[in-house]
Amino acid sequence: MSSLYEFDTAVRTDFPVLCGADEAGRGPLCGPVCCAAVILKPDFICDDINDSKKISEKKREKLFDLIIENALAYSVQMVSPEEIDSINILQASLTGMKRAVENLGVIPDIVLIDGNKIPEDMLCETRAVVKGDATSMSIAAASILAKVSRDRFMAQLDKEYPQYQLLKHKGYPTKQHYELIAEYGIQDFYRKSFFTKRPELLWKKD
Repeated sequence: MSSLYEFDTAVRTDFPVLCGADEAGRGPLCGPVCCAAVILKPDFICDDINDSKKISEKKREKLFDLIIENALAYSVQMVSPEEIDSINILQASLTGMKRAVENLGVIPDIVLIDGNKIPEDMLCETRAVVKGDATSMSIAAASILAKVSRDRFMAQLDKEYPQYQLLKHKGYPTKQHYELIAEYGIQDFYRKSFFTKRPELLWKKD
């Protein structure tokens, strides 16, 4: 039995309806930050569920379906580049996770959130868990839902804008990505506030 499941089981002693929440996509130059919340069935055990960054893309896709099948409730919310630029990426991530919890259709007894900060005015008891996606199975499951959902979004965006090779780098600030932006310009799906180190790129638009 995984230590991640055992961690959640201990929390459920006092808070039977446990929700895990996490986000994906804080670092990229473009696209949304994707936030997920999930309430797993208490008896669901899967040793393969772990921090999404530690799992291959193929395995994440399989686990995505398994998690949904074994969720009492789940919600995935996208926060747009415009909102990220307006309130900053930290607040966008916290706002997105709060929305995900609010859209579960169920009020959990407790929400465990990956990181060291929690959104304000949550509906229930909420705790931050540092490295939570490697500690709690519920947070890890939320990290997989968020990561796969965002990767699918970026794959669709790649079909519309193939010149940026978004499928390859998922929007992260690689050397090649900056070169492609310099060549093809800034589109509306880019986070303008993320270009403080390369402000000259903001003046070029396709």
